[in-house]
Amino acid sequence: MSQRYELRFSGSGGQGMILAGIIMAEAACIYDEKNAVQSQSYGPESRGGASKAEVVISDGPIDYPKATAIDCMLALTQEACSKYFKDIKDGGILLVDSDEVKELPEGNFTLYSFPIIDTARKELGRTITANIISLGMITELTGVVTHAAMEEAVYARVPKPFLDMNKKALQLGFEKARELKEKKG
Repeated sequence: MSQRYELRFSGSGGQGMILAGIIMAEAACIYDEKNAVQSQSYGPESRGGASKAEVVISDGPIDYPKATAIDCMLALTQEACSKYFKDIKDGGILLVDSDEVKELPEGNFTLYSFPIIDTARKELGRTITANIISLGMITELTGVVTHAAMEEAVYARVPKPFLDMNKKALQLGFEKARELKEKKG
């Protein structure tokens, strides 16, 4: 990992992007013992408007808490993708929901497209788990935190009655991202 790694989770209000950012920051800071800061923003409509959470992770001190050159971005909606992708740096990663993001941006980054929300619905019966599937995918694609750290952070955050479902969601994310990486070669 480079000294500073920036992630952006984007979608619409209610999709759990802010929770995903919090979990990623906790995985880095608490379980992998790195420095991390997390910030968030969303439109005036709390559900349905574009929202984003950003996480900066570093082995050293973080001198500026805002993400400015994104290493990895998740976009669960077309609006979020179109609005926020421009900050992805050369060589970065863009992970999009293939059913929701049809107008794919061009840039000098690696694009991964996968039906995240539909997979949550079909495999787990709950679209709300799309954020946890996404966390698994990003962990696998980037290696910015360890699998063990992400597992601990997710398990510590989700309500006990939903723990098994979220464990499955996270493992599904790891698995699907491995498959995507293999296809890219």
